[in-house]
Amino acid sequence: MISDSEKLNLLVKLDSQVNKIQDLDFLLEEILRGCRIMTNADAGSIYVLDDGKLHIRYAQNDSLQQKLQPGEKLLYSIFSIEVSNKTLSGSCALSGEMINIPDAYKISEGSPYSFDSNYDKLTNYRTQSILTIPLKINTGEILGVIQIINAKDKRGKIRAFNEDDELLVAHFASNAAIAMQRAKLTRTIILRMIKMAELRDPKETGPHVNRVAGYAAEIFERWARKKNYSDRDIQKSLDTFRMAAMLHDVGKVGISDVILKKPGRFTPDEFEVMKQHTVVGARLFADKQSEFDEMARLVALTHHENWDGTGYPGKIDLATGEPLESDVSGKPVGLRGEEIPIWGRIVSLADVYDALRCRRVYKEAWEENEVLQEMEKLRGTKFDPEFLDIFFEVLPNLQQVSQRYPD
Repeated sequence: MISDSEKLNLLVKLDSQVNKIQDLDFLLEEILRGCRIMTNADAGSIYVLDDGKLHIRYAQNDSLQQKLQPGEKLLYSIFSIEVSNKTLSGSCALSGEMINIPDAYKISEGSPYSFDSNYDKLTNYRTQSILTIPLKINTGEILGVIQIINAKDKRGKIRAFNEDDELLVAHFASNAAIAMQRAKLTRTIILRMIKMAELRDPKETGPHVNRVAGYAAEIFERWARKKNYSDRDIQKSLDTFRMAAMLHDVGKVGISDVILKKPGRFTPDEFEVMKQHTVVGARLFADKQSEFDEMARLVALTHHENWDGTGYPGKIDLATGEPLESDVSGKPVGLRGEEIPIWGRIVSLADVYDALRCRRVYKEAWEENEVLQEMEKLRGTKFDPEFLDIFFEVLPNLQQVSQRYPD
């Protein structure tokens, strides 16, 4: 087992890491991972309290992960839990107190909560020790619950969670809850910007932008791992990219309602006006204050550029909107191939995938097989072939993101 000084150093390191994260989803994954690292827990899940229910956001399981191919992510069911004494997580959220269970299959019959073994049966996994921790801020408000499973000793044998584990995790969870509160505020501010766009364009909803950001993050992470990016670089980029991807269409606040709310297809002139949402959005972040501003600018400006150069707004002066390079008709020449930043190429895929799957005023939602056929048809014209390959590789993860953020 690690020494007390090593535990303290680990705690300080993990506290520092979570306090640097801005994006809520990425933070939740890292909070769960941090709790597991401190206790050498094999598995776990994290829940967010919203509308009086606990909603699972992420699950991790090293034993099941090892059975997957390199780069694949563990898939898990999306569900909600009532805040009540019927379950460990619900009871923890209700009482605000930690619950330590040495053996899930030996919970006293007199206990109000019980353990559901269906997941163990489905995955051929054996849950034993469980530690359930509230994510509670200093006002006493519960933001969520962490549940970590099967602590292991230095020989890899499953053990019960001990008092040291409880102390370490309680301290970490307290700091993590503060970080989570801050990230929720950041997410709220972003969603309020989206809400402004939604007032103008009903298609631009919170669930839509959360899905697009989630899809984009999954595609980028798989691509970055294939390119052998370091974990540190991937995490840093993901933290910024998820938030930037949410704001891909924020420039629609500058487009007339007559065009945005038109129930049918645009005329050529109307479409030319609509194209300007990319420029308007990019200008919102032109006064660069951070890496986020730069990435948000690139996403807003280039997510409608096409791999074959037929997209928009093309090569323009952002300040004036004038072409830097024109075609024979005087219109800006579109960015082509790798001229398009990877952030724009990825969000283009994510945005089209979600748009095709969802109902719009001018169309019904497409069936999944129709969507995938259409995505493939756009290979090499609209989409970067390399990123489209990765899109199909991570498709199960994208479908899980869709379940996490339904309309």
